Amino acid sequence: TMVQVHLSVIPFLMSIMGAAQYLMQDAALLSYIDQRFLSLERRLEKCNQDVLEYVDEFRDFSKTVLSRLAGLSADKAEVKSEVENLLTRIEHAQRDIDYFGSVTDSNACIELHEDLVKQQLLEEEEEKKRLKLMLNASCDHVLAGIRSLKIVKKTGGKHGSWMKDPGKKHTKIYLLSGSVNNVIWEFANIMTFMENNHTLKARRVPLPLPWEGTGHVIYQGFLFYHRYGSLNEIIKFNIQRRSVADQMLLPGAGRIPAYQLCPQTKIDLAVDEQGLWALHAEPETGGNIVITKINHVTMAVEHSWDTPCSSKDAEAAFMACNTLHVVYNSPSGGTSRIQCVYDVLDALHTYINPGLHFPKRQGSHSTVHYNPREKQLFAWGDGSQIIYKLHTEQKV
Repeated sequence: TMVQVHLSVIPFLMSIMGAAQYLMQDAALLSYIDQRFLSLERRLEKCNQDVLEYVDEFRDFSKTVLSRLAGLSADKAEVKSEVENLLTRIEHAQRDIDYFGSVTDSNACIELHEDLVKQQLLEEEEEKKRLKLMLNASCDHVLAGIRSLKIVKKTGGKHGSWMKDPGKKHTKIYLLSGSVNNVIWEFANIMTFMENNHTLKARRVPLPLPWEGTGHVIYQGFLFYHRYGSLNEIIKFNIQRRSVADQMLLPGAGRIPAYQLCPQTKIDLAVDEQGLWALHAEPETGGNIVITKINHVTMAVEHSWDTPCSSKDAEAAFMACNTLHVVYNSPSGGTSRIQCVYDVLDALHTYINPGLHFPKRQGSHSTVHYNPREKQLFAWGDGSQIIYKLHTEQKV
């Protein structure tokens, strides 16, 4: 029985020992927590002391800054006054400099202006001399009238051109029918051209590139024409070799017709005693005709002139002896007349209304080209091929 009693006490003792063990662990935990709080309190106290020190330092710094700013404000007012005074003095000095400069430079400006005028006059004289040398200045006659006409043949449609080569000593006649085409007809002479079945005896020359308008010319064995579909490309075609020899772009041309009454022609090429020319109109000139001298060998522009001759109511034009002659008509057709003449070498001989009428004919012209070798006009009028003989006078 005693043994049973002792055995029953053992669990109770073990529970008391476990509880004591837990109490010991809690005491250790409480001690750890108490130490951490003490450490945190010491740190907070130190932080509070540091903040108080920083506040004191900031108050001292603020007092110092305010004191210095007060002094700086006074200095700023003084410096501002001195700067304003200096600017006033500089302004007065600049006025004096400008005045003296204008007085001393006025004579120099006048002399410089006179020098520029003299230089410009010299350059204009040199340009005139250059142009006279370039154009050979061999023309000593002016067109005084149109004597008579001869209708050589009537073939083709309303638009076309026919001509001789004034640069070659032969009697060949060339026919280019239509305002868009790619075939030249070459005839041995004018008698062959006048025959009824003229194409049977003609040499047919096809072009690799078609032409546009009726402003083409033949000179020194080459056909010069405005290429169809291009704005301002001029083709130089070797007729005997049947090949394109060269081409160029004519600046400013091709945007509007050269003549209002012949809208299919944007660029009109011409030949006179001085060689190859191009005639066209530009919007920038108000529709007035522009003359360009072209070197037929190099296909380069040599010089250009803006003329007072309007393209309005114009149907054709031609160059003769360095002089532009513009042919005008009415939109419904009538008597053609030359109403504007422009001499590229001497503007004093330019006159607006010479009143040269084409004789004995009512209608309109598709082309009028001057032949300097024969001193005649080769014209295409309403499908007819016409020759006009000219009356000239000695140039005054």
